[in-house]
Amino acid sequence: MKLGDFTQLATNYKHRPSYSLPVLQLLAQHVGAYREGFTVADVGAGTGKLTECLAALGLRGYAVEPNDEMRVEGERAVPPQKHFEWSKGSGELTGLPDNSVDWLFMASSFHWTDPSASLPEFSRVLRPGGFFTVIYNPRDVQTAGLHKEIDDKIRALVPELKRKSSGASFYTQDLEKTLLSGGYFQNPVFVEAPFNVAMDHERYLGVWKSVNDIQSQAGPERFAQILQFIQEKIAPLRQVDCPYRIRSWTVQATARANA
Repeated sequence: MKLGDFTQLATNYKHRPSYSLPVLQLLAQHVGAYREGFTVADVGAGTGKLTECLAALGLRGYAVEPNDEMRVEGERAVPPQKHFEWSKGSGELTGLPDNSVDWLFMASSFHWTDPSASLPEFSRVLRPGGFFTVIYNPRDVQTAGLHKEIDDKIRALVPELKRKSSGASFYTQDLEKTLLSGGYFQNPVFVEAPFNVAMDHERYLGVWKSVNDIQSQAGPERFAQILQFIQEKIAPLRQVDCPYRIRSWTVQATARANA
C-alpha cells in the first residue's frame, strides 16, 4: 500500500465517523448558507462522509474526489437525488468553474494538498466573499485510556512512524497561518467541539483498516500485529466508545483573490 493511495481502503471508509451536525449548523449560519441559490463544494470528498452531512442540512452542490474507488462509494452514499454532483478532481485542480461556489470544504483532506496550489484554486472557484472551511475529526486520545494504549502500542511496533495528519496538533498548530498565506483568504474563525461515537467491534476494526498512513508505513506484518492487539483489547467490551474532537477553520475569500 502506498502512502496517500486510498484505492484499497474505499470499502472500509463506511466505518469512519461522520462530522458534528451542530458544528456544521453553526458554520452554516456564519456563512449564510440558507440563501437562495447557495452552492457548496466538498473537495476531497472521499466516500461522502461530509457530503452526507451537507445534504442532511438541505445544502446542494458538488462533491469532488480524485480516487475512482472512493468516488464510487461516495456516489452510492450520496446519490444525485440528494442534490450533489460528483466529479473527479483534486484540491489543486478541482475541475469546477470560476466563481461557482459559495462555500468550499476540505474534510480531513487538506493536509494531502499543496497549499501553494490549492489555495489559489479555491479562490478561483469561490464567488466573491465566499468561504473555505477545513474540518477534521481527530480522535481525542488523551481523554480515553484505551485509545491512548492503542496509540502507544502502534508507536512501539512502528517507531519510525510519521503520521500524515488527521487534525493532529503537530499539523494544525500552523494551519491558520497556512490558510492566510498568499493573501487569498482572511477573517479566520475556529470552532471546536466534542463528538462521541459508539461503535461495535466490526466498525471499530474497520476504522483502523481504513487508515492509510499507518498501514503504508507499518507494512502487512506489523499492521496485522496492530489489528490483533486491538482485537484483544476490545474483546471484553460490548461496544467501543470513541471520543473525537471536531475542529474547523473557516476563512473568507479576500477582494484581492476575487479581483
